[in-house]
Amino acid sequence: MSQGVTMPPMRPVDVAVRQETESQTHETVFDIQGLQAGYGSNVAIKGVDLEIYRNVITAVIGPSGCGKSTFIRCLNRMNDEVPSFRHEGTILYHGVDLYGDGVEPVEVRRRIGMVFQKANPFPKTIYDNVAWAPRVLGLKKDLDERVEKALQSAALWDEVKDRLKRSALSLSGGQQQRLCIARAIAIEPEVLLLDEPASALDPIATQRIEELMQSLKQDYTIVIVTHNMQQAARVADRTAFFSIDSDEDGRYGVLVEYDETPKIFTAPSDRRTEDYVTGRFG
Repeated sequence: MSQGVTMPPMRPVDVAVRQETESQTHETVFDIQGLQAGYGSNVAIKGVDLEIYRNVITAVIGPSGCGKSTFIRCLNRMNDEVPSFRHEGTILYHGVDLYGDGVEPVEVRRRIGMVFQKANPFPKTIYDNVAWAPRVLGLKKDLDERVEKALQSAALWDEVKDRLKRSALSLSGGQQQRLCIARAIAIEPEVLLLDEPASALDPIATQRIEELMQSLKQDYTIVIVTHNMQQAARVADRTAFFSIDSDEDGRYGVLVEYDETPKIFTAPSDRRTEDYVTGRFG
């Protein structure tokens, strides 16, 4: 890191711990305080405060236009690619301000990987897709083993191990999405951000992605944006419900409620949450 800023170790042990239940604790990975983000004069989200915990699947749900994708892209500075992007507030990653002086976006994205709504494999071989990021970062030692491990972790190895030199574009849509997950985890990040990863997939491929998330959370912290409430209920440990508010400056997204997933769907604290999860709104 430049200017003397040091990112935390990949598996920190001396971080804040929050009691989730009497028998289980989770380390805080992200501590988000007063987050406001937007583009130009338009505010996308305002006043977001929440903590995201290690080895937990956190779902972000809400109606279209409530800022779900803007929020998740703030977590690895992907919004920096938009020239008009601006933000206020803080996002602490193990106590380090991700937007602080000297924090390099490339290093942030190495530790906080992302998979997008539409599978976007490179027009390269299956092997080269997974090996691309390690090569860029100079992680060339034992590259074959690294590629195999990533494909195994993404539940894809058995399907592609005999055709690694074939084009990634020859894979099915569900396989391509799992390849993109393998590509993301090949450099061993701590966090995986999934932005509507199954929205373009059929039910069988969607089930594979959901099963994969449950497997991956043993090693990764996962944040998933989904428009599919049933999916959130199936896979997420915690759920954040965003809705839309407005003032004299226009419409923007707000975090209405954030809690353990069963509570969000069966006993929400806010009427807006109840209206949304029961289909009366959104």
